[in-house]
Amino acid sequence: MDRYDFVILGSGLGGLVCGAILSKEGYKVCILEKNRQIGGNLQTFVRDRVIFDSGVHYIGGLDKGQNLHQIFQYLGIMDQLKLQRMDLDAFDVVMFNGDEREFKMAQGYDHFIESLVRQFPDEREAIVRYCDAIKNVCQKFPLYNLRSGSYFEKMDTVETGARAFIDSLTTNETLRQVLAGSNMLYAGVSDKTPFYVHALVLNSYIESSWKCVDGGSQIARLLTKVIRSNGGIIRKHAKVTRIFEADNAVQYVELEDGERVYGERFISNIHPVKTLDLADSALIRPVYRNRLKSLENSISVFVLNIVLKKNSFPYINRNFYVYNNKDVWGCMEYDDESWPKNYALFFSASSKSGGFAEGATLMAYMKYEEVAQWADTFNTDSHENDRGESYRAFKKRKAEKLLGLLDVKFPGFREHIHAWYAATPLSFRDYIGTDDGSMYGIAKDYNEPWRTFLSPRTKISNLFFTGQNLNLHGILGVTFSALVTCAELLGWEAVVGKIKKG
Repeated sequence: MDRYDFVILGSGLGGLVCGAILSKEGYKVCILEKNRQIGGNLQTFVRDRVIFDSGVHYIGGLDKGQNLHQIFQYLGIMDQLKLQRMDLDAFDVVMFNGDEREFKMAQGYDHFIESLVRQFPDEREAIVRYCDAIKNVCQKFPLYNLRSGSYFEKMDTVETGARAFIDSLTTNETLRQVLAGSNMLYAGVSDKTPFYVHALVLNSYIESSWKCVDGGSQIARLLTKVIRSNGGIIRKHAKVTRIFEADNAVQYVELEDGERVYGERFISNIHPVKTLDLADSALIRPVYRNRLKSLENSISVFVLNIVLKKNSFPYINRNFYVYNNKDVWGCMEYDDESWPKNYALFFSASSKSGGFAEGATLMAYMKYEEVAQWADTFNTDSHENDRGESYRAFKKRKAEKLLGLLDVKFPGFREHIHAWYAATPLSFRDYIGTDDGSMYGIAKDYNEPWRTFLSPRTKISNLFFTGQNLNLHGILGVTFSALVTCAELLGWEAVVGKIKKG
């Protein structure tokens, strides 16, 4: 019987980074993944020979010396990544229907400030204060800066709301909306999202913004290579159905086919609520289970992946966030008639497309309730299940509405479309493993900040959490969450100290 030092549940980025760090430290690691493809939100798929990302549309903090660059360098994958730096003058563009202007976000803080000042000549002070506040907040998070520190450093930042702070900077309503215009990056909620979430996410992109050429799954592949080269094992089609605890410790996890996988310690990259559902243990008291179940998940999305006609539409090295009106915080509240109130548009970076775009992705908020009538279906490439004609009709109707909104700012775009493929909250639920298809897991709330911070430790001595639900989502956030978990297991110096030493 094999017994591992660490058994990791789920091969999303958090699980893979934990696996890479622990295997590099000489531990015997086994990662269990229920799907055919590893990587969670790093997964890519191909339609009509065009590669699309499930969730990685761009990455920040990858320039030399920046935080994610240092981590990836330590993990041994940085120099192998195929990356394309985004437009230095405009990595993101915010647009509003009824306003012909394009509000551009430039890379590098000085460039970012001067670019916005040209667009808002009377608002230099507000723009500088905004940037200073972002940098100040980021300095209060020790791990974000790969240094030692304490939780108390960030205490004065976690109770500030993103919208409230941005609105306090200026009375210029357009500038307020522009500064918050990419809040789909964190599913911003007007009266809940903390400013620190906005700051940690935006800072990385302002510092440097990058596209993964031919998709983000390369990150998963490279981390897999690191893990296997250090003797680690990654098993696909290995769905965990039970976590068995005895004597205050997990003894083994049981797979769908009844096989038991034994380990000394266990790390779950699965949503904490789903993890605890697998663990029938008296150590996890009802009050703790109920607390986690009461935490609100972020909203899900409807995604339209578009295959463009060959050599038809020029590749645009920018992202676009487009709104029906100047209310970037109100897009989650909609009815059937008003949907969609906004969308994000990303172009896929390809190594073979030359100056033309091969594919584009449209993304708009969508509540899980809209697809709840098909909730009893399950469909992945390894467990195919036809959700029926009514579901296909639903997707087509939503796609047409979203493309209609796209036509307002990008007239004639439809003429360049070869085909489109839609994904709903059910797609995210089935592939990523959240009950409601949540984009970013547990939502943070500045009104109750400590309630939405989760420790990597659980009530079971050798069971730990990792992933986007701990601290922050996205490539950067999940990577740091994995560092938090590994530092809890190995000690600060054994993890962050080695990253800093290079």
